[in-house]
Amino acid sequence: MTSNELTSSDFTDASEPFSLFATWLKDAQKSEVNDPNAVALATVDPDGMPNVRMVLLKGFDERGFAFYTNFESRKGREILATRKAAMCFHWKSLRRQVRLRGPVETVSEEEADEYFRSRPRGSRIGAWASRQSRPLEGRLALEKAVAEFTARYAIGEIPRPEYWSGFRIRPTSIEFWHDRPFRLHDRIEFSRPEPDGGWVKVRMYP
Repeated sequence: MTSNELTSSDFTDASEPFSLFATWLKDAQKSEVNDPNAVALATVDPDGMPNVRMVLLKGFDERGFAFYTNFESRKGREILATRKAAMCFHWKSLRRQVRLRGPVETVSEEEADEYFRSRPRGSRIGAWASRQSRPLEGRLALEKAVAEFTARYAIGEIPRPEYWSGFRIRPTSIEFWHDRPFRLHDRIEFSRPEPDGGWVKVRMYP
């Protein structure tokens, strides 16, 4: 049976969402051409207007779904202000979608340091050089900043900036969607009142 031939029972018999997500992500890693961990991240600004952009999921477990960013960026400031966010994965090759939302926590210093060290050296330099989400007078200004920090950290390890770290969404709801003929799709929602609570599973109309 191929990934796209998932039966209704295979899909709906899951008792909790994390193992099902792990299976779907593994399938996506086999079928998606680029970035199977790409996900749309939604936040809300101080005026209540939503913002959405693509980020890369960098880890997940039963604690939640983690990604990393500049905390002084627009998304960083918005998450720090509300401590809430939502994500939507869409794997077109599999005709599957996963939506989740919940409160957000900051990852530990140790987690942030470990992931920062794993990034390519150029990406670590970029974290210092980019004043993310703020006006840029021209490409030359960015290139000069990259050159400055490349020279500053020419030898040895590049430290993680204090403003650069990670967030973890601790979902209170996760919905799995699988395309079916005639738009009679399968939708299963797992929900819980609190991030540490037990899951309730409900099948939804398409």
